[in-house]
Amino acid sequence: MLVEDYLHHYQAVLEKIDHPKLPCNRSVPHYIHKPVWIANEIPEVLFVRREDGGTRVSAGCQEGLLRNLYLKEATKHQPSAVSTKQTVHEGKYTAGIPVVEQEEIDQFMLELDGTDNKSKFGANAILGVSLAVCKAGAAEKGVPLYRHIADLAGNPEVILPVPAFNVINGGSHAGNKLAMQEFMILPVGASSFKDAMRIGAEVYHNLKNVIKEKYGKDATNVGDEGGFAPNILENQEALELLKSAISKAGYTDEVVIGMDVAASEFYRDGKYDLDFKSPDDPERYITPDELADLYKSFVQDYPVVSIEDPFDQDDWDAWTNFTNSTDIQVVGDDLTVTNPKRIADAVEKKACNCLLLKVNQIGSVTESLQACKMAQSNGWGVMVSHRSGETEDTFIADLVVGLCTGQIKTGAPCRSERLAKYNQILRIEEELGDKAQFAGKNFRNPLN
Repeated sequence: MLVEDYLHHYQAVLEKIDHPKLPCNRSVPHYIHKPVWIANEIPEVLFVRREDGGTRVSAGCQEGLLRNLYLKEATKHQPSAVSTKQTVHEGKYTAGIPVVEQEEIDQFMLELDGTDNKSKFGANAILGVSLAVCKAGAAEKGVPLYRHIADLAGNPEVILPVPAFNVINGGSHAGNKLAMQEFMILPVGASSFKDAMRIGAEVYHNLKNVIKEKYGKDATNVGDEGGFAPNILENQEALELLKSAISKAGYTDEVVIGMDVAASEFYRDGKYDLDFKSPDDPERYITPDELADLYKSFVQDYPVVSIEDPFDQDDWDAWTNFTNSTDIQVVGDDLTVTNPKRIADAVEKKACNCLLLKVNQIGSVTESLQACKMAQSNGWGVMVSHRSGETEDTFIADLVVGLCTGQIKTGAPCRSERLAKYNQILRIEEELGDKAQFAGKNFRNPLN
């Protein structure tokens, strides 16, 4: 479909939202629904608040069965798709609840939708309104967005996070042979967020040179999230590249490594295929125990301190056994999908010890805050995350500071939709001045 076709398809300005219960005041005169191109696919829903440029909703490349449903516009190539316009046209929202009452507004929208997975209106549409209301609430109070979020969460202080830079891409994020999806660097030894950005950028550029020298210039092409995607197969080779780049940059004492395995991508009949991008061959599958031993070897040989989604989302025994056998951070994303029911199950089974918090997985600000608080109250860490299909919206930068989670992953120090978040945190740090607190080596539990 031509770009012009999409533009024509999305040219609808929604009338003033006029359901008697939703807010209407000077902070939110009305919303405009129009397209926005995201980093990995066709246009997504956009709700714009005229005063501040609005809020944009990101999307991921993995659409698991447990995630909330996104609705996309119907086109001649997708005639069965349900229009996100129906969300607002069915509700016709206007005045009633003050914009500072985030929970009441979000709960009203959920009741209006009436489904378990937001399939009537679409999680992207509900979230678009929820994010815009949160920004409007901050404007109404006359405080920065991160301070408003901290107030909603009951946090008297705010904390700047350690960035987890995704610098080598594999899995669904790249066209190489690498099975594991993300290899990240975390500058936990930095003295401030600004210092962490400097260290991360220096390691990133050293990594580019290491890859270029070993594999050629073509190998320095980047994946969805700005990380390099050399055509390698062995996951240990990716760790060696990181180890070399960290050493060459001179930060062996300041930088540790994190991974997002996304193991559900290569789960096959109770086992795992680390060469899943090649023609299928059950002979090469490995058992959950063998995969766990591979992770333990990584932890022993490299400064790996965090592994996300080490097993399939329903391979509960493997999760529990591994988490109970290691001291590192074990992060649940596909396992928990920012869903309180899944988080409760994971807590009961002791399946992981950190939640990956994706606002657009659960679909509203209030539910995101509840998921975060639930994880923290059970002694878990929380890592705020972007999506592969990102926009330039910076809401999660304020979110991670206000929720005091201590860690954020939003791609490499490359690509403007990723850098937008990091730059916003830099602005927050500058604004806080002497009151700025950086999580550093306490990134897993910064509130303790």
